[in-house]
Amino acid sequence: MTDLRQKLIATAQAMAPAGLNRGTSGNVSVRCGEGFYITPTGLPYAALSEDDIPLMAIDDSPDGSYSGRRKPSSEWRFHRDLYASRPEIGAVLHAHSPFAVSLACLRLDIPPFHYMIARFGGSTIRCADYAIFGSQDLSTAALAAMHQRKACLLANHGLLVAARDLDEALALASELEELCEQYWRACQLGQPVLLSDEEMAAVLEKFKGYGQQ
Repeated sequence: MTDLRQKLIATAQAMAPAGLNRGTSGNVSVRCGEGFYITPTGLPYAALSEDDIPLMAIDDSPDGSYSGRRKPSSEWRFHRDLYASRPEIGAVLHAHSPFAVSLACLRLDIPPFHYMIARFGGSTIRCADYAIFGSQDLSTAALAAMHQRKACLLANHGLLVAARDLDEALALASELEELCEQYWRACQLGQPVLLSDEEMAAVLEKFKGYGQQ
């Protein structure tokens, strides 16, 4: 069985080719028993080894309990808080992808311009209130925006997705960035025509049985 740390590193390394990240920005984690593995702070993904991946506890320590030779990502708080509050989540990914960042800087929710918005659990993609990176305030804002959702934007920052596993997390992040680009492009041509509440409700119902279960 592939070590979770190997899978985590592979996912982190796939973020740049997918157009989600450049340099050491962003972070990704995966649940492991009573804790979670997370990418370390400030290290290039291409150079990561298993020993570079810290294991964090899902507890209420204000400084974050972890083991390993490297410090965890500065954004560990919203990873930990998502795992603690939502047991269905198995992986979390945060990225500074260009179109998501562009929309996040407008601090606006993404409305139902396309039915695939429902892929993320609701009729909109919410934008979380701004708070400085790495803070508990940011985690609180992110969790509020993620309520009953699989994704949100972080104001003046980037995107955040939560999924059942690392494969789905990477797929969701890529799909969200694509939707952000489509919305951005549509807005260049005019005001997109939005789907109604009734139309989105029908899509959300249909998504309950969508794909392989």
